[in-house]
Amino acid sequence: MARVALIGASGNAGSRILKELSDRGHQVSAIARNTDNIPRLAGVTAVRGDAQDVEGLAALLRGHDVVVSSVHFTASDPARLIMAVRRSGVRRYLVVGGAGSLLVAPGKRLVDQPEFPAQYRAEALAGAAFLDLLRTVEDLEWTFVSPSALFVPGERTGTFRLGEDQLLVGPDGSRISFEDFAIAMTDEIEKPAHIRRRFTVGY
Repeated sequence: MARVALIGASGNAGSRILKELSDRGHQVSAIARNTDNIPRLAGVTAVRGDAQDVEGLAALLRGHDVVVSSVHFTASDPARLIMAVRRSGVRRYLVVGGAGSLLVAPGKRLVDQPEFPAQYRAEALAGAAFLDLLRTVEDLEWTFVSPSALFVPGERTGTFRLGEDQLLVGPDGSRISFEDFAIAMTDEIEKPAHIRRRFTVGY
């Protein structure tokens, strides 16, 4: 059983990760600006926190085994998040990443393709910048977990593939449900296999 601090626990991905962690018996501090949206689950404590407040967030993270960040990249500052984790003393840090920085060909990112939706470009570029920053971090055991291109509500099937820096594409395109992504994230918490690396999840 791990003590997990989950930043952004009320979001689409965060809420599924929260449930998966609870179902597996972990103790979770579910951190969100509005704790009214945190469900009552076994082992879960709702905690009000602000991802922009370095000192306040560091205090909330202190004493946990693992920190998971599941916040929109354009609504947060990766440098502040990393600083808060450092000041908390927690070494293990996992980030719900984006698909935009995944490669579709050698040296060619998904976000740079002409057909990439314009409305998601800012978020994708911010996510890529977060990954670039993490790759300079040597004092934290970080992992950046990228979903496939379509990251949507769906079923918890437990059947998916893992990759590294290349976009995964299956018979139905590039996609993963929030529910199956949460399984992969929790698996990585329980059995770390991608320390200071990015990996991706898809069907």
